Amino acid sequence: MHKTVAGEKRQVLLKEAQRLKHEGKLVEKAARSRPGLLAGVAAILAMAENALYDAQDLKDSARLEDLHVWEMKKEKDTKRGVRIYSYWMASWRKSGRVRHAYLGSCRKISREAAMQKARKMKAEALGLNER
Repeated sequence: MHKTVAGEKRQVLLKEAQRLKHEGKLVEKAARSRPGLLAGVAAILAMAENALYDAQDLKDSARLEDLHVWEMKKEKDTKRGVRIYSYWMASWRKSGRVRHAYLGSCRKISREAAMQKARKMKAEALGLNER
């Protein structure tokens, strides 16, 4: 997956959850000798679980952000000479393969509209809810 904002946030949350889980195990070991620390262990482990759930939520967002919209140009020979046509295409990975999708003519839709259409198509193709 390419670097995206949601992907970066997800990595930070995963590292935080890992750190909290490790810290919880250390406090749990210490709690065996001091029974008053058990409440702290539960709180730390709950924070680690919350960070993991947040990271899982960001995984879908990162997948939607990892989208490449580009302009394709085609030259065609006609009676009037060579004509150049351009249209928007989108690419994303699905099941280890790159999927290309036609979005529309550059004359009819803007890049922003093409990006929104591509996000919707990708969400539908991957079975994700668009956010």
